[in-house]
Amino acid sequence: MPAADVLVLGAGLSGLRTTALLVERGLDVVVLEARDRVGGRTRNEQVDDTTIVEGGGQWIGATQTEMYALVEELGLEVFATHNEGENVLELGGRSSRFASDRGALPKLSPFALADLAQGTSRFGRMASRVPLEAPWAAPRAADWDGQTFESWIRRNLRTSAGRAYFRIAAEAVFSTTAAELSLLHALFYAHSGTDLDTLLATDRGAQQDRVVGGSARISEELARRLGDRVVLGAVVRGVVHGDDGVRVMTDDGSTHDARAAVVTLPPTLAGRLTYDPPLPSWRDQLTQRQPAGAVMKCFAVYDRPFWRDAGLTGQAVSDRGPVKVTFDSSPPSGTPGILLGFVEADDARRLARATPAARREAVLARLADYFGPEALTPRRYLERDWMAEEFTRGCYGAHFTPGVWSNYGRAVREPVGPLVWAGAETSDVWNGYMEGAVRSARRAADEVQGLLGG
Repeated sequence: MPAADVLVLGAGLSGLRTTALLVERGLDVVVLEARDRVGGRTRNEQVDDTTIVEGGGQWIGATQTEMYALVEELGLEVFATHNEGENVLELGGRSSRFASDRGALPKLSPFALADLAQGTSRFGRMASRVPLEAPWAAPRAADWDGQTFESWIRRNLRTSAGRAYFRIAAEAVFSTTAAELSLLHALFYAHSGTDLDTLLATDRGAQQDRVVGGSARISEELARRLGDRVVLGAVVRGVVHGDDGVRVMTDDGSTHDARAAVVTLPPTLAGRLTYDPPLPSWRDQLTQRQPAGAVMKCFAVYDRPFWRDAGLTGQAVSDRGPVKVTFDSSPPSGTPGILLGFVEADDARRLARATPAARREAVLARLADYFGPEALTPRRYLERDWMAEEFTRGCYGAHFTPGVWSNYGRAVREPVGPLVWAGAETSDVWNGYMEGAVRSARRAADEVQGLLGG
């Protein structure tokens, strides 16, 4: 008989939450994690003895009920992202400020504002028509999935500011360009996260709150409660599966047997495992068409948040890289002051080839453009290139290129024998976010219980 009821591959939020739910139901579960830590695409980076920054996923926000419930269950706390003051907007080489309140309008021409309003309204109406459980069944699924988000932007936005807004949104939300993204996926994703405004907003949006001590504490606390069920440094290379269960091989020659397995790896990594027998063609073709985004998170640490003295939130948005989006990432006390700059999509791919010194210089120069020359001299600078992470190979998540939802969408969550799929990319609500990862865990646990006969 197999040594365990269930093997879970990956000790990120999805894998650990799935394990906790299965253990609650009386099943014997073992988690195999390739890294020497838990947390997956969440990661705390130490700044000094008392301060951390979140090198990976860091926010929870409006309508993310599962995450708030989990934080409370684990005895953790949240605090609001700093959002007092004005945001910086830079478009077409011109810089302005606008209030941070959700719904506040940036200082654009009346024509640009009208164009932006009609574009966001049209996009919102289309997104609301995409069924979350079956995007391929949308009324115009074939049409929308047969074009890129960029194609739609060019046809539906008339001003440079309107087009820039949607292109920046694509990079900020998907860490890829609008030209690489299926329009159907962009619509599904926006609907999955309530709407595009919610995905982009701080107040009452996806960036509303942070976990005290960093989001990685969620996984660390889950792993602590699971104890020796979590095996670190177990790099899975092969999976044998059939009617009699699952055997997983790691690169140190170890084998682990169970009645079923839950694969929570990012799609591109799940597709690199060797399966015996090979996965059905529709499943393998799916993972070939789900590339990960390109992103670096860059942090500049200062003695104090000097931008607040100037009435700024620390949030900036620009159509010029390499840093197009920033946030105040300071701890609850406000000291030290920390600016977070995102380098995404083409900018990330370009800077990945630069030297560390050149990257630092380029990032700090853009922070200085937004917040003044004081930004040039942080007491410390940190960066996390998620494209270079061996067991991630890109963030925030996988995106769907044209044609994927229409042709392979049914394979996203469909089990293959004793293999069940979980992870943020498999969730129909808050797809791609920590909330989606946790929601996928509940579905995966139900599916495993069904496979094992209740």
